[in-house]
Amino acid sequence: MARPASSPQPSSGLRGRFIAAGVSQVSNVNIANLITVLRILVAPVFMWLVVMDGGADSGVRWLAGLLFVAAIATDGIDGALARRRNLVTNAGILLDPIADKVLIVGALGALWWVGELPLWIVLAIVVRELGITVFRFVALSDRVIPASTGGKLKTIVQAVTLSSWLIPTWVLLGSWVFIFNWVLMGVVVIITTWTGVDYLVKGLRAPEKTDER
Repeated sequence: MARPASSPQPSSGLRGRFIAAGVSQVSNVNIANLITVLRILVAPVFMWLVVMDGGADSGVRWLAGLLFVAAIATDGIDGALARRRNLVTNAGILLDPIADKVLIVGALGALWWVGELPLWIVLAIVVRELGITVFRFVALSDRVIPASTGGKLKTIVQAVTLSSWLIPTWVLLGSWVFIFNWVLMGVVVIITTWTGVDYLVKGLRAPEKTDER
């Protein structure tokens, strides 16, 4: 999720580098950004598959879970490509966290729709994710906010937990998986809430930007 390791490269629509490394102008439609967009497009597909399965734990549910795992795993791929090949763009920096949020919120929504997650858990996580996203865009206009120390851990725990909920491994391993999944979801709620509060506190305490001209 933390894509930029260097300053965003000059970009102008479709013109510029697509995959080649370098320092010249880079296209907004480069390979890293395309992978990010693909993550976003996969979300409605696995959501539809979960809903279509309707809790039957059929092959459709397995496919939905595996699609989610594949999509969330590309988070590291697009970021690594962008950094190593100097393809970091403002468009990519904007899209990358949005893709993560779409996948997480999509998975939560699908699980709620088929009756596997209570609404309060979904709302607790979704409100935190969307609220911090809005706060970040508003606050970054006049202050520098240090990254939350648990932000990356939160994303990893969310990804592992939702993967375990979406892939019906209980069919093969037994009912203890349900207990394990609920423990994981409890950890998700705690760490998601904690990192949200941590980010808000840092944001409110962060010094405002100064005009250095």
